[in-house]
Formats: sequence, C-alpha cells, structure tokens
Amino acid sequence: MDKIAVVILNWNGCEMLRSFLPSVVACSEADGAVVYVADNGSTDQSVEMLQQEFPSVRCLVLGQNYGFAEGYNRALKLVDAEYVVLLNSDVEVTEHWLRPMADYLDAHPEVAACQPKIRSWRQKQLFEYAGAAGGFIDCYGYPYCRGRVMEVVEEDKGQYDTVRPVFWATGAALFIRLKDYQETGGLDARFFAHMEEIDLCWRLRARGRGLVCVPQSVVYHVGGGTLKKGSPRKTYLNFRNNLLMLYKNLPESELRSVMRARFWLDYVAALSFLLKGQVADARAVVRARRDFAASKAEFAPARADNLRRTVLSSIPERSTFCILVRYYLKGCRAYSQLV
Repeated sequence: MDKIAVVILNWNGCEMLRSFLPSVVACSEADGAVVYVADNGSTDQSVEMLQQEFPSVRCLVLGQNYGFAEGYNRALKLVDAEYVVLLNSDVEVTEHWLRPMADYLDAHPEVAACQPKIRSWRQKQLFEYAGAAGGFIDCYGYPYCRGRVMEVVEEDKGQYDTVRPVFWATGAALFIRLKDYQETGGLDARFFAHMEEIDLCWRLRARGRGLVCVPQSVVYHVGGGTLKKGSPRKTYLNFRNNLLMLYKNLPESELRSVMRARFWLDYVAALSFLLKGQVADARAVVRARRDFAASKAEFAPARADNLRRTVLSSIPERSTFCILVRYYLKGCRAYSQLV
C-alpha cells in the first residue's frame, strides 16, 4: 500500500496536463506520493501524451466520461493507498505541499479529510473562488469560504493561516483517507459534477468525522476548466445538486422550513437572471427545481441512510445565519466580517 496517491481526473485535457503535471509530479514524488491520471474517456491525445511524456505517472483508462463523481469513484477502486488526493488538472502545486496535510492527518485520526490553502493561478495574491481557505454553508445551503464570500474574493494577507475546522473541503484538492471515502460511499454519482464534494463532506461530518483546512500547504488553481463561469449547464447543476444535497442531509426538523425558503429564493434568483438578460440561466434554475422535484423519490433511501448514520445532530461548522442577508443587507464582503 502506498502512503499517498495523487489522482487527477482528466477529460480531453491534454494541454492542461502538459502545463500543470510537471509541478504535480516533481513536488508530489518528492514527498513520496504516487501520481495517477484517471482518463474519463478522452477523445484527444491525453493518454498517448501521458505515456510518452510522463512515464512515471500511472494512467487509469476509464473508457468513457463518467463525470467528476463517478469518475473518481471508479478510479479510487483501482488505487491502494492510505491517503488519496482528488486533484483538479488545472492546479499548480508547490514544494512539499503534501507534507503538512499528511502530518496533520497522521496526528489527528479523528479527521477524515483536509484541503490546502488555494490561491488563484491567474492572480496569485488572491484566494481562489472554489475552496480558498476552507468551506462553510449557511442555514439555507449556500456555500462560502474563508477568503471568498459570494462573488468577492479576498487578497491573501495571511489572515487565514491557522488550521481551522471547516464544513467542506474543496474537490479541487481534497486530501482524504481512502478508508473514510469508501466507508461513506464516495461521491454521489447522480450529481455528475458540482456540489458532490460538499455532499460527501456533510455525510462525513454528520457521522462524527473531522474536516480541516491546512493553510501551510499552498496550491494555485485556474478554476472553471470544465464548465466556465456563467454557463447555463453549470447554473443548472449547481442549483439542482444543492437542492439534492439539502434533501439528502438536512435534519427532519429543518427540512420543510429550509425547502420552503429555498423555493422562493430560487425563483428570486431566476428573476434576477432574467432581469440581467441571462435567459438561459433563468431557465436553468427553473429546470433544476423541476428535476429536483421529480427525483426526490430516487434519493429518499440515501436520505434515510444518512439520517440513520448521523451522530452529530448539530454540526458546529454549519452556519445559522443567512449569507444573503449578511452580504446584500449588512454589507459583509469578507469572511472575517461574517463571523
């Protein structure tokens, strides 16, 4: 068994791999990790390029595009390691980036997973949107981060350089015990992409396992490599999957009130898109709500199983406030202002 396996899921990302794999290979192998690329049915030259240019990288050919969630589920069945890192293909890592996270989990068996501090690859002094210095959600399921509130990304001035328990760790660079990943059921393949790592982290946390950000490890993330920001497909997946995540994990005492509030908030979001001329995004929100309603019965067994396995009725890292109120009405633009 390997100590650490870094697993990158790839779909038609030949040039992205060429750009970012050199840092991953050099910095990860120096820390004793094995690097894998799981190819999700690429039709470009990804597999051939890997074999020719990166002979030390182990290539797992999955045969078709299973999406982010199922792609990783299948890839990790082929990996034998104590820790695995789910790493996006558009991440540049730094020297000894794995060591602080491995050391922390070695010393804290109650912690299932962690993430590094994630900065923007394009503007390296800023945090990156998808993860920053650790993730949280508000009372209605809206995600935010230390270093990113709604659309506002902070400059990294060392203000979040402490190890901190979080509600979710980003799927862009998720360092997790393989045993915990498997015992919790992995990522929900029905999500396909987006929100699946928050759903996984919610299950882990509800079952008493810890999650942290270890900011002594730093990586740089491009972001938006598969679905660009503003894509109606991305809007659809984010809204639908967020509702599915809430349905799967909310305590019974909160389900009706939260879902009632989200009904109105989602249609306000659709109206906002419409007023901005983003008709396709408005339609994506409406379709997401329709498809969520149609699929609730399919997810009922998962909800029952999650509630049965829950040991923390109240999760400390899940916020009790509404981030929309604090952002739009109270003017909070930084994580430090929220808390």
